[in-house]
Amino acid sequence: MGTGAILRAITELRFENTFNPYVDRCPVHDLESAPAMRRDYLSVMLDRAVVSDIDAIWVGRDLGYRGGRRTGLALTDDVHYADHLSRWDLSVQRPTIGEPVAERTATVIWDILSRLDVPIFMWNVFPLHPHDPGDPFTNRAHNARERRAGVDILMAIIKVLQPRRIVALGNDAFTALADTFGPDRLHKARHPSYGGQTEFLATMKSMYASEMRPDRLDLFSHANCAS
Repeated sequence: MGTGAILRAITELRFENTFNPYVDRCPVHDLESAPAMRRDYLSVMLDRAVVSDIDAIWVGRDLGYRGGRRTGLALTDDVHYADHLSRWDLSVQRPTIGEPVAERTATVIWDILSRLDVPIFMWNVFPLHPHDPGDPFTNRAHNARERRAGVDILMAIIKVLQPRRIVALGNDAFTALADTFGPDRLHKARHPSYGGQTEFLATMKSMYASEMRPDRLDLFSHANCAS
């Protein structure tokens, strides 16, 4: 499956109580062109990642309503949207309106990424935003059926990008991948949300201390990098 087929598979995902940012438009926060913008950015990122020497894919659980639902980018909120696009040499146009919205997980993730020069691609086990029935601005965990569909796409992305390693952020991501990849390629990190930030930073230290930008070595001089 090439990048075009992967993108088509993502846009065809339809589940009850989910928001697909590549085809759905939020009537409250999105520009009219938002789905097409998010789809186009993802398409270019996939194509550029294919010809890059990808160090790792960082895998989260699913899109959150303060982050990927708005940006269409895994582990990325409005505040760090430009940072994500700049890593792939893309010009920036936000698909949302109003003041930029921050997400706690994205804040911690991007504090790490801002210190690394290695090429990293980010994705989720389930690439849509699952929410509670009747309340689109909530987060729920994806179900087993949604996971199966998401894992198929995730495996296709891993196959086409061929990263040297895969970093599973949290138990859900690790469980989805553990039966396929061994410890030489799959690494588990505590998810930085819900009290896991200190352990997450410790894992990042062990994995990336030698690859930190010389001007950003202050990461490990304190336990917390975001509130």
